[in-house]
Amino acid sequence: QVQLVESGGGLVQAGGSLSLSCAASGRTFSANAMGWFRQAPGKEREFVATISGGSVYSYYADSLKGRFTVSRDNARNTVYLQMNSLKPEDTAVYYCAARPNRPTSREAREYDYWGRGTQVTVSS
Repeated sequence: QVQLVESGGGLVQAGGSLSLSCAASGRTFSANAMGWFRQAPGKEREFVATISGGSVYSYYADSLKGRFTVSRDNARNTVYLQMNSLKPEDTAVYYCAARPNRPTSREAREYDYWGRGTQVTVSS
């Protein structure tokens, strides 16, 4: 069982930055591929980024490359999402997810554990 708790969301003006964190429980965090997803009102949940257990591999939604950076600190059981040059269309609830003992994935259905999400609102 893995429990995930996101933090760091909030209200920011367009062009600003936010850093999200996701703290995970469990002793095998380094074996988990981790993903970030987001869901805007009235829209489906969409892939943001994913990172492998050892941080060797990371992938992003094409539309977010260059603005968002995923990283992790296995000693702290935490994965991060640095978001720069934020736009109003980035407004959404951001979720982290864990995929134990398997490689990264862009598909939400392939993740076993989810946090409750943190709200990010970007004002114009």
